[in-house]
Amino acid sequence: MLTGVDCSPYVLEGRTPEAVVFPGSKDEVAAVLGVAADAGIPVIPWGGGTRLGLGSPPPRLGLVIGLTRLNRVIEHVPGDLTATVEAGITLGGLQAALGARGQWVSLDPPHAERATLGGILASNASGPRRHLYGTCRDLLIGLTVVGADGSIVRGGGKVVKNVAGYDLPKLFVGSHGTLGVIVETTFKLRPVPDEEQLVAIGFDRLKDCGAAARALLASDLIPSAIEMVDAVCAPTLGLAAGAPALVVGFDGIAEQVQWQLSELAGLVRPLGGRPPVSLPPATWTRLATVARDAVESPAAVMRFSVLPTQVAETMEQGAHAARQRGLSSAWAAHAGVGVVTGTLLAGGETAAVSAVLGDWRAIARAGSGHANLTRAPLAVKAQMPVWDDPDAAGRIMQRIKAQLDPNNVLNPGRFVTGI
Repeated sequence: MLTGVDCSPYVLEGRTPEAVVFPGSKDEVAAVLGVAADAGIPVIPWGGGTRLGLGSPPPRLGLVIGLTRLNRVIEHVPGDLTATVEAGITLGGLQAALGARGQWVSLDPPHAERATLGGILASNASGPRRHLYGTCRDLLIGLTVVGADGSIVRGGGKVVKNVAGYDLPKLFVGSHGTLGVIVETTFKLRPVPDEEQLVAIGFDRLKDCGAAARALLASDLIPSAIEMVDAVCAPTLGLAAGAPALVVGFDGIAEQVQWQLSELAGLVRPLGGRPPVSLPPATWTRLATVARDAVESPAAVMRFSVLPTQVAETMEQGAHAARQRGLSSAWAAHAGVGVVTGTLLAGGETAAVSAVLGDWRAIARAGSGHANLTRAPLAVKAQMPVWDDPDAAGRIMQRIKAQLDPNNVLNPGRFVTGI
């Protein structure tokens, strides 16, 4: 347990917690939550801290529960392709343990060496391979959480074929710690592929990248990732400056991968694509954060969800909106699934930054999408809501929160509609 100045590493949005505790088991998590609920103290679950910048400023930072001591592999059944682990284990640590048996969990969010499984689930974090393998919701088969009153709740199971009924575990994926503290998880696994290749295809224009991505989606090829980066982000991946690029990954049997690479080169050539350039394996880890890493001091980062067919157009419109207000930006996207990240370069006044973010959100809404602010200083968050308007879904989420956490103990005020 930490108090006073020892809590400084856990300062969040300028607020210092009253105490930080590190339980060593799910029963200790339950005991801590029971005490906090009785005392009316808000509780903030904390894994690796890699995604805590996402969210509205907390009205009060009461008790932080650090989960890094819950880091054991409870059970790995290679024959069933399943693993049950405590939520405080890092993704990198889990992949290393599974890799010794030729298996992996097909998740690749950023900062795998620090991000914990509980935090990844709570924020529904993902990376470029989500194009083929999906997100946490697609891989999770069992979950144990501690509720706001200290009760321990289990859902799902330890086998891929579970019984029919309400899929309770998926309710907690992406809930940002507002419904319960995740303490154990069971994932379905995959064999490590024989070969994996990542290539970049340069284009003269971003719209040509978009046309190539649409052609790839309509083809018979099965890429594991389809990423798009603008001319600002390209040098961060070691590509030529001044030219946008489409980055495509394939994995599987060696002969299959090589055939798909050959087909890809023929597919993009008529659309203005240059010959594919092989990228080193380390590039995979940079793809998920390339739009942020391309900027030394970002003023704000916004994440869009749009139709895959509108990715290139959204990136172009967003860059134009920033230039109209005298600001520069960097753009990247998981093009195959319509997830776009825009980063504003520092240099503008807070009012100008907020105005651009408002323009970006309007662009997303015009395409029937939405946009959330994933990183920004407090001054910007004071002018621009972090979360887009969820409409009717927000009312449903408020009712679920009221049922599972009626005293508003768990991570209050940080998620959609202030829950």
